[in-house]
Amino acid sequence: MNRFALLSLYRSLVRHKLYAALNIGGLAVGIAVFLVLGLYVRFETSYEKWLPRHQGIYLVQTIWKGMDSPFVGTYHNTMGGLLVQMKEDFPGIIGTRYEGGEDSGSVLRNGVAVQEDVARVDPEYFQVFDLPMVAGQGAGALDNPGNIVISQSLARKYFGDANPVGRTLTTSWRKPQPYRVAGVFKDLPANSDFKFSILMRIPAGEKPDYWFHWGSTSLYTYLRFPDAAIARTFVEKMPAFVDRRALKDMGKNASVNMGIGLLPIADMHLAPEGKESASRKLMVVTLGLVGILTLLIAILNYVNLATARAGLRAREVAMRKVLGADRHALVRQFLSEAILTVAIAALGGLILAELGLPLVNAAGGLSLTIPYAIVVPALILLVLVVGAAAGFYPAVLLSRYPAASVLASARAPGGGRAGTRTRETLVMVQFGLAIAFVIGTLVMVTQTRHMRTVDLGFQRQGLMIVPSFMDSGLDKAQRSALLQALAALPSVKALGQADTGPGGQGNNNADNVPIPGQKGDGPSFRRIAVNKGFFSVFPPRILAGRIFDLDHRADDISAAGHMNLDGMPIVINRLGVTKLGFHSPEEAVGKTVGGRNPRTIIGVIDELRFFTPRLPIDPTYYVFYRDEVPDAPLLSVRFSGDPRAMKDQLAATWRRIAPQVPLRAETAENTMDEQYYKTDDRAARLFTIGAVLAVLIGCVGLWGLASFNTQRRVKEIGIRKTLGASAVDIVKLLVGQFLRPVLFANLIAWPLAFLAMRIWLAGFEDRIALSPLFFVAATLVALTIAVLTVLGQSLRASRAAPAWALRHD
Repeated sequence: MNRFALLSLYRSLVRHKLYAALNIGGLAVGIAVFLVLGLYVRFETSYEKWLPRHQGIYLVQTIWKGMDSPFVGTYHNTMGGLLVQMKEDFPGIIGTRYEGGEDSGSVLRNGVAVQEDVARVDPEYFQVFDLPMVAGQGAGALDNPGNIVISQSLARKYFGDANPVGRTLTTSWRKPQPYRVAGVFKDLPANSDFKFSILMRIPAGEKPDYWFHWGSTSLYTYLRFPDAAIARTFVEKMPAFVDRRALKDMGKNASVNMGIGLLPIADMHLAPEGKESASRKLMVVTLGLVGILTLLIAILNYVNLATARAGLRAREVAMRKVLGADRHALVRQFLSEAILTVAIAALGGLILAELGLPLVNAAGGLSLTIPYAIVVPALILLVLVVGAAAGFYPAVLLSRYPAASVLASARAPGGGRAGTRTRETLVMVQFGLAIAFVIGTLVMVTQTRHMRTVDLGFQRQGLMIVPSFMDSGLDKAQRSALLQALAALPSVKALGQADTGPGGQGNNNADNVPIPGQKGDGPSFRRIAVNKGFFSVFPPRILAGRIFDLDHRADDISAAGHMNLDGMPIVINRLGVTKLGFHSPEEAVGKTVGGRNPRTIIGVIDELRFFTPRLPIDPTYYVFYRDEVPDAPLLSVRFSGDPRAMKDQLAATWRRIAPQVPLRAETAENTMDEQYYKTDDRAARLFTIGAVLAVLIGCVGLWGLASFNTQRRVKEIGIRKTLGASAVDIVKLLVGQFLRPVLFANLIAWPLAFLAMRIWLAGFEDRIALSPLFFVAATLVALTIAVLTVLGQSLRASRAAPAWALRHD
């Protein structure tokens, strides 16, 4: 591109500043959206890829299949002793177990426990994971059970600038114990599902019974293989391994109901668990498509405005042809101009992305940054591709004008009817995508709001969940003292325990309930153990019968030998009635089910929904312990007043009675928000930002096109007014012509949005209906915006005096 071509481009941009601003501005916004959403997609798909040699690391999965159970599906955790048995059957295999992580332990400082992210692993951990070390050695560091390795930030927190290697840190996992710091690793990046700042060894002698019970899951197991082919061969051996090892606990052919799989660690973050759909992966793909389609809208906007304004440069093209320029030279020049224009827009888009990233991070709860070493080369490639794609059609169109007819004409060519139809088609595609975005935004916002407001069967306000009550570092006397002290607080209304609570915290237990007169093990129920205060904290809607109470001593199974009492009293939920074959809750009350472990139904309640709305409600039965739920008593506190004041009172009471155990307590609203709603809210906000900017780009293009067309039709408007047309008639004519492609855009938008939103909503068990109101509302929004966009141009054109209009050229 020579200096004369550059001068020509400069004059074109300066002479038509408004259209240059619309062209470059629209492209800049499209590139900015593409960059930001591209960064998000890159971040979400980069989890664990920071690990050296991550391609050889696999997560061992537990696969439940071929049965009626709430837990059918693929899970990331495994039996605690699985790796031990694998090493016995497959000598030479390299692997490690992993348990704990975020808020799973504590460090004792001045006699007070400070909660930290503690994980326990096997000594071979560093053979599987090459954690970058900054002090000490990872390999062999955990061979000594008295050693730990810690993160940089934790080392700075407890040791300042001193070298921590060789120093002692009193760390608690169930009980406090001094450990020697053997190494320091780099802080884990944000794109990791691992959350630990202290790594300690799983003691060699620790072998709880349930760790070797097939059917249980308690930790994560990771294996390293030299290549994918060896990993596939290993998976093929798993059915025989399961049949052999699970024979005692699950009977013959255990692999029919349970399998073991391998998942590359880089796929772990977006992989669904259990009955979940692949919603996280789908959302990442969706937001990536939003970025691409927004860029496409910007490209179409550029092509539309460029072809509309092409006629204004027709004489320039004709003069160049007269002076000897051939068509190929003109195509090269105009393509070069398009690439340079896109380069200017790309620079503007990069600036907009940098300025807008803090707002996007705040809206999405992210910490994205622009990696210039990657973005700049990608942006250069994007400039070449987009410049060539956006500039090709205008370049071919401009170079095609015949010199003689252009110079002989008193008016620059405008492309005729074919040019008008092409521009209307481009507007239709632009607004089709924009309307689809608006429909998607309305559906996503409505669904996320529905998830937050749906009836859970209990009141989420005024409810505090205390997972620390499950900590094995608390003894029975401390638990009793805590319950008494908390009950005495004025703001506390009720205290209840269960082994499961809101947010899916606690244990997940299932049990088959045989139906009298029917063969087989019967339907699988979720089993929840509760104590005397549970139904005071979560008062249910009683559909029939009664709930547990202290007046019926037989309700308490702790006084009768757990599962061995004939006719053990249970309370079931509404879905359990159907699963057991009863026609109504009233019919179920008083019936005994359960085969060799008989259970008598004393009451039916409505569902208490503790789990994600993405999953179906499970049939559930409740058993009663009078005082304390065994194994994992999750404490729930029903209170009145300010949640922060309640948490402060709880913390003060906890420090006084159990200072050696760090307090973990959060409101049910915050707990469920973090577990179930946060990701969808973030995606909805990012989608909304992309949709709004896509509509804005479409409006910019429509406004520019309206301005150009009304200028070209000034003389026509003058003639119409001379022949008696009123200003209202002119406005109706112009607005109607511009609304036509917007209306036809619904033929693209409605099917596209319907299919996309139907797939997205399928990921929710509790979902809104895909109402026609969403589609009508989006169309009305698009029409309103389009009318407002072109109305100003139409009004100005309609008010022009006929005499001036007829003299206008």
